[in-house]
Amino acid sequence: MRVDAGLKGDVSAGRIILTTREHEQYLQDGYFVREAAFDLDELAALGEAVEAAAARAVERSASGKAYYLDGKRFVDAGHMTVQFEPPPAETAIRVIEPVCDLHPALETLLDDPRLAEPMRGLLGCERIAMWTNKLNLKRPGVGSGFGWHQDSPYWIHDCKHVDQLPNVMLVLDDADSDNGCFRVIRGSHRQGCLPGTADGSQLGGFYTDPSTFDRAGEVALEVPAGSLVFFHPHIVHGSLPNHSERPRRALVLTYQPADQPSLKARAIRNIR
Repeated sequence: MRVDAGLKGDVSAGRIILTTREHEQYLQDGYFVREAAFDLDELAALGEAVEAAAARAVERSASGKAYYLDGKRFVDAGHMTVQFEPPPAETAIRVIEPVCDLHPALETLLDDPRLAEPMRGLLGCERIAMWTNKLNLKRPGVGSGFGWHQDSPYWIHDCKHVDQLPNVMLVLDDADSDNGCFRVIRGSHRQGCLPGTADGSQLGGFYTDPSTFDRAGEVALEVPAGSLVFFHPHIVHGSLPNHSERPRRALVLTYQPADQPSLKARAIRNIR
C-alpha cells in the first residue's frame, strides 16, 4: 500500500501519494478532498474535451435505444448510457456513462497520477484498473438534483468486489450550494450497503431509505474548480438542483484492482 506519513501529497517520480491523514479520513468519514489539484489551463482543456464528448454523445444517442424510467429519458448507444434531464429540459444531457472513451484527453486522464496514485493507496495494490467513469452535466438553471443514494447498490449485481470501488470526482467548475454542489453523509459508508426506498417507483430502490441514515452528518462540499473529491462506494451522497447561472460539471472516475473488466464495456482497462 502506497501511503505517505506526511500531511501533504508526496511527489516522488511523478507520483502523488496518499497521505496517512487522507487515508484515515477516508476510513473514518468516507471521503477526503484535495483542493485545486488541476490548474486553470488544464481545466480549460478538459472543459473543451467534455463539451466535445457531450456533443458526440448527442450524435450517438440519435441512433440508440431510448427508454423511460419514472418519466426520465435514457438512451443506450453501444455500451454507453446517456441520461437526459426530466421535462421541461428533456433535451439537456444529465449524465453520460462511460464518457472517457469519447475523447482522447479524457482517456488520458484515467492514468493521471493525481487520480491514480491515491487510488493505489486506497486499494492497497500497485496494479489497478478502471471500473467506470461518467460525466455529470449540471447545466445552469436546468441541472436537476440527485437524491440520496449509494453507488454500491447499482454495482453489487455486476461486481464481486463492490467494497473495492473507490471514486474520485474532478470538479470542473467552482461548486457551491447555489449550483448544486456534491453532498455526503459523513460516516455513512461504515454501515455498508443500505436498503433502498420502497415508494413504488421504477428507480426508488436505488435511492437510500432515509430512515437508515442520519442527515445530521450532511456535508456540502463547496470546493473550487480543479479540486478532487475521493469518496467511498458505500457513502450516502447526493446534490440539489443547479439554480444558478453557472455550470456545475464534474467527472467521476471509479477504480478497482487490476485485470478486472469494466462495468459497461466489460473490457479490461488497466491503469498505466
